[in-house]
Amino acid sequence: MGAVLIVVATVLFMEFVAWSSHKYVMHGFGWGWHRDHHERHDGFFEKNDLYALVGAGISITFFVIGSPLVRGDAAWWPGTWIGIGVLCYGVIYTLVHDGLVHQRWFRWVPRRGYAKRLVQAHNLHHATEGKEGGVSFGFIFARDPAVLKQELKTQRARGIAVLREAVD
Repeated sequence: MGAVLIVVATVLFMEFVAWSSHKYVMHGFGWGWHRDHHERHDGFFEKNDLYALVGAGISITFFVIGSPLVRGDAAWWPGTWIGIGVLCYGVIYTLVHDGLVHQRWFRWVPRRGYAKRLVQAHNLHHATEGKEGGVSFGFIFARDPAVLKQELKTQRARGIAVLREAVD
């Protein structure tokens, strides 16, 4: 039971990690890797995919910390379960963000429900030009698209964000 709680708590915590790293790293000093994700480009892979390797590194690190095979008596047993939680978040991210939203793995456009809300929220994230401003930096929790649109209009009025024409 404790292991399951650690995995679930880690997945939930990873959404906070993803939100904050997306907002402050990817749209900050890490924009060089993230830029091509917001611009049209040729090819299947993006520099932005390097962030998946960072996530994999975090997961592997926790597996190592929790592994008695690697660390012997110094192994920290929750490490393995945290590593599994990070891995689960990575799978969810890959299916939701890359698969559902950007349709890199499969084609399905949701017509209703939470899946539609996720797609709308992330599309509104891509409604800005450049790294400034923006909304919806998380990946599995999506706020109301009507509220997000209003926030974008407010950012435009304040000169914080430049919006693509489709949002107007």
